[in-house]
Amino acid sequence: MDRLDAMSILLQAVEAGSLSKASRNLGLPLATVSRKVSELEAHLNASLLTRSAKGLVPTPAGLSYIAAAKTILEQLNEAERAASGEYTAPRGDLAVTAPIMFGRLHLLPVVMEFLATYREVDVGLVLTDRIAHLVDDHVDIALRIGDLPDSALTASRLGAVRRVVCASPSYFEAHGSPATPAELEQHAVVSFDSVSSPGFWRFESGGTELTAPLRSRLSVNTIDGTIDAALAGMGLACVMSYQVVDHVRQGRLALALEAFEPPPRPVHLVYNSQSRLPLKLRAFIDFVTPRLRDRLKLAEL
Repeated sequence: MDRLDAMSILLQAVEAGSLSKASRNLGLPLATVSRKVSELEAHLNASLLTRSAKGLVPTPAGLSYIAAAKTILEQLNEAERAASGEYTAPRGDLAVTAPIMFGRLHLLPVVMEFLATYREVDVGLVLTDRIAHLVDDHVDIALRIGDLPDSALTASRLGAVRRVVCASPSYFEAHGSPATPAELEQHAVVSFDSVSSPGFWRFESGGTELTAPLRSRLSVNTIDGTIDAALAGMGLACVMSYQVVDHVRQGRLALALEAFEPPPRPVHLVYNSQSRLPLKLRAFIDFVTPRLRDRLKLAEL
């Protein structure tokens, strides 16, 4: 029996909450996962897991063994990183994630510059509007927009972006511009259903949050589609400033309700720095951070 392999499968099973889910996550047959755990229990002559309505639950013996197994596997990973040279030169794979549109507009160009400079580092860039979990999703570093929850992760602030309301000049010519959030009820709205509440948008006045009812004539599940509809004169859209900055500067979109905008949202790079950083990650942070800060300044409205 390969005990390290069995330890790894055991930890995956505990994190997944079931053997079947662990088998899917690992890409292994369920019978293999079950056999590996059973062999480990037979080797230890102890029951490590029990099944309950909530899924797999570690036994008292399982809790202590799982804690030790985590430590052993973490130390092994550290040793392998050191042996492979991750702490002597920037090399290896990096997993990076960012929101779709920000990643395409700003992070991807910087990543391509980074790869041209660091020839021995490869980057897997996942663009998704889902918040990735660094450990569970095996992500080295993530770009996040918005306030961050308290955690053990390290956050490096890059800047901030505004949430703005905009529409085409032709729409404003035909329907006027709302003077207050309450007037949104009288206007057609194009909503992005990943970030917009279906019945209202949030604003702020004098430190007090306001909610404004609206009439969504069109709901789109991508921000690109939302912006295209606003450009076509379908109505008002609520988007992040970096997403429409070029359209606003070139007069294709105009802003409304600026006095009622909520506070700007911070933009951070987030990573785990509890252990020694591999040089590939340190090099990425040092390279990307100043360039993204410059890009955010240039994208300010």
